[in-house]
Amino acid sequence: MGRIPRSYLINRLITLLLTIWIAATLIWIIPRLSPVDPADIMLGRMAAGAGSVANADEMLAQLRASFGLDQPLIVQYFKYLGNILTFDFGLSTASFPTEVSSLIMRALPWTLGLMILSLIITFVIGNLLGALMVWEHSPKLAKVAIPAAMVFTSIPPILSGLLLMWIFAAKLQWFPLTGAYGLTVEPGWTWDFVQSVIWHGTLPAVSIVIVTFGFWALGMRGLMITVQGEDYVTLAKAKGLKNRYILYRYMIRNAILPQITAFALKIGLLIAGQVLVERIFAYNGMGKLLYDAILDQDFPVIQGISYVIILMTALSVFLVDLIYPFIDPRIKHEGS
Repeated sequence: MGRIPRSYLINRLITLLLTIWIAATLIWIIPRLSPVDPADIMLGRMAAGAGSVANADEMLAQLRASFGLDQPLIVQYFKYLGNILTFDFGLSTASFPTEVSSLIMRALPWTLGLMILSLIITFVIGNLLGALMVWEHSPKLAKVAIPAAMVFTSIPPILSGLLLMWIFAAKLQWFPLTGAYGLTVEPGWTWDFVQSVIWHGTLPAVSIVIVTFGFWALGMRGLMITVQGEDYVTLAKAKGLKNRYILYRYMIRNAILPQITAFALKIGLLIAGQVLVERIFAYNGMGKLLYDAILDQDFPVIQGISYVIILMTALSVFLVDLIYPFIDPRIKHEGS
């Protein structure tokens, strides 16, 4: 182990920056391939609300100037690249003149809390169950019950959310139907607020967990099958070590390494998968914000959220790449 070589760190930083730049460029190009003009959409909303808009041509020119659409494409592109470095994604067309960054900052903490909680739970439970499916000393009941529970992984998150909502919120009334916290609770670092957030976030988190733990379980099962035949496992058994010690120390510890990389890659996918879950629970996260932005054709918000998701995923992979040799001493950084 030891410190990270400078050449290795520079190479990974260059890869990270290239990934973000290419993704940001695609995010900028794709909406401009659409024939829809954000300024026309806003003018149409004004006309629908007021019946008509006086001086429509002048209003359209002002709106295009507000969004920078009156400038040449090359100027728009470099201005866009400069703005995203400071997380300036412009103005929302659906909530004009609210800044996109303020909308994202209000929704991001809720999504991060729900995502981190559900991802950690699924990672731990899924990998443990996957290991137990292969371990020769697992109870027979576990080897039958775990594959049976995998049926839930074929259910879309939105259906699991609706099912949990119907059973535990509508029928049993153990949890609230919608919302991120109680209407009578004042937001702040108080126990009442924290308790309300946990209470409201339980069903959305569980609806994600029950349909995603199978991904980790199946992956761990395949890795455990490979690991259990290794020489070091055979040697550990010959030494007379306890079965549970061999399971955790020799088998799971070595089999879980590829799952750590998948953990980082899963962050972006999980945020995208939370879109409908947050929408049906009216959970004030980025998933609900993205869903509403798609319905409203709010391209600046869609671009901003997409950039944040890609940035989080790229940073996660970058950090995992750096700490991987410290997790597995057999792997060394280039140049070590």
